[in-house]
Amino acid sequence: MHGLKVIFKKELADHFSSYRFIILFSLIGMVSLIISYMVGLTIKNELQGIAKPKFVFLMLFISQGGLFSFVQFVAFFGPLIGLILGFDLINRERNEGTLSRILSQPIYRDAVINGKFLAGVTTISIMMVSIILVITGLGLKMIGVIPGVEELCRIFLYLIISIIYISFWLGVAILFSILFRSVTTSALAVLAAWIFFSFFIPLGANIIAKAYVPDTGGENPEVLIRQASIQRAISLSSPIILYSDATATIIDPTRKTTRSFVLMGPFEKISQERFSGPLTIDQSLLIVLPYIITLIAITVVCFSISYTVFMRQEIRSA
Repeated sequence: MHGLKVIFKKELADHFSSYRFIILFSLIGMVSLIISYMVGLTIKNELQGIAKPKFVFLMLFISQGGLFSFVQFVAFFGPLIGLILGFDLINRERNEGTLSRILSQPIYRDAVINGKFLAGVTTISIMMVSIILVITGLGLKMIGVIPGVEELCRIFLYLIISIIYISFWLGVAILFSILFRSVTTSALAVLAAWIFFSFFIPLGANIIAKAYVPDTGGENPEVLIRQASIQRAISLSSPIILYSDATATIIDPTRKTTRSFVLMGPFEKISQERFSGPLTIDQSLLIVLPYIITLIAITVVCFSISYTVFMRQEIRSA
């Protein structure tokens, strides 16, 4: 435990004192503030002189400010936080010879990998909490609406899911940092992983769905449903899609499903009209619970692989 605390404090100090962290935090924070300011300005102008609707505060996170909303921004660019923080955590120290010197001290090897990961998760948590608090303060000033208890609970759940999601990418970065001795190679590997899950999985899902169920001409409901089912099944292999669907449903009470494509018959439309009110937070959480569990599971699996590989590796002194 002593060794873990030492590594944790050292890594935390390294993160907060590095130019990399300062630049990354400034960039992410600046873009988030710009998006929130544009959304807040739009909401303020549109709701001027009329009664504020329920859950209007949550629109700061789900409404688009320019190209994308804050939720979409974190889903797409959030992985870069974890990847940049972790792509050289192990191989840099191995190349500099400091890793062998650390292990020559009365510090267990598992304390090194655990301390580095915990310090990264703490750094990610501080970044996300700070950004969301600033956005919340900006929203209070611009919109002039105090968020209710349920809105605060939804924002808190969104924060927890975001930390888990970015921590997964931190685990991926640490794994590549262990597998590859070269810092450049590990940086290229984590960038390739991000590009693959961000672009190739959604694009490939669409291509495979249309190849497996070709269009028959016209809008055939059966064909559209089968294509959408195949495309969604493949897309859910991407953590980005899991996170996007989970957070969009949590932060938007009016969203009844994680699916973006829903084909309804007359009876379904009548049912939707009867139960068209916003979902409670318990109902929203129940819908996305499988997605949250999956994100937690892949994060644990990824770090477990990193832990196992690191514990089995031979570390020689320089």
